[in-house]
Amino acid sequence: MVINLISDTVTKPTKGMLNAMMNAEVGDDVFSMDPTMNALQEKAADLFGMDEALFFPSGTMANQTAIKLHTQPGDKLFCDKYAHVYNYEGGGAAFNSGVTCKLIDGNRGMFTADQLAYAVAGRADIHVPYSRLVCIENTTNKGGGACWDFEELKKIQKVTKDNGLSFHLDGARLFNALVAKNESPKQYGELFDTISICLSKGLGTPIGSILLGSKEHIAKAYRIRKLFGGAMRQVGYLAAAADYALDHHVERLQEDHQKAKEIAEVLEKADYVTKIEPVETNILIFYVSEKIGDMNFIEKMKEKDILLTPMGEGRIRIVTHLDYTDEMHAKLLTALKNFS
Repeated sequence: MVINLISDTVTKPTKGMLNAMMNAEVGDDVFSMDPTMNALQEKAADLFGMDEALFFPSGTMANQTAIKLHTQPGDKLFCDKYAHVYNYEGGGAAFNSGVTCKLIDGNRGMFTADQLAYAVAGRADIHVPYSRLVCIENTTNKGGGACWDFEELKKIQKVTKDNGLSFHLDGARLFNALVAKNESPKQYGELFDTISICLSKGLGTPIGSILLGSKEHIAKAYRIRKLFGGAMRQVGYLAAAADYALDHHVERLQEDHQKAKEIAEVLEKADYVTKIEPVETNILIFYVSEKIGDMNFIEKMKEKDILLTPMGEGRIRIVTHLDYTDEMHAKLLTALKNFS
């Protein structure tokens, strides 16, 4: 039994999801003729109270499309130094859109409205790029699944409006935050200009993300998606998986959160652990002693068929998910307690 905790992207469709996929009614989505996909996009837009939604093959493509539709080459976007759009999307902001990133030194991937206001302030002449866009990520991946404070997000939105900036949410794990903080999708739909939602992480679908926004933004996104090679044909099979996940896999995210907290409780008592980041959702980041070393620890756990991932700077990540069973959980806790 291999226990794969490198990410929540490793899940496979459940029987119910597979059944929904195999019975999906499909058509050619390039011509907007796939009824299952059309229904999913309408459902997602309604869920967040936004005008329209558009399906993408990946979260990276959805985020990069959002950046491109909000900016012009030479512009500047603001994000945290841990942001996925800066660290883990292949330099796409520069390559695809020709924009520079102003990195904000936040806490666990989250900055404050005051920090943003300070970053935005200053000279505005021909020597500096136009400030165009603010991107935030909720939950924060590199920040250990941390959830933004919604009141702070409202303050940040005010800064964006006061300075004529667009506001994009990389909501790769937004449903984890919604469950953990007892918040609603419509709260976020009212706050952001565009939102990307990843379906293949905590929600457990095999492929896909959704971009939400105004009619004007999604009209642009259609063209950019085609430019990026993201238009697909009988994609209703994937839409059916997403529809099933939205109906059946949201509330259960709390189970993943609880398991992550129980893992943290064991690690807190382990003498080989030097630090554990606060655990709010399904991601746990911790450090082991220099004597052991992060890569050595990961290799020793791999020998026990437990797969973890390094996050750099001595950080080790554990991500709980849909396919992480109670039996696996018990085996992991035992391995962590007995590690020497």
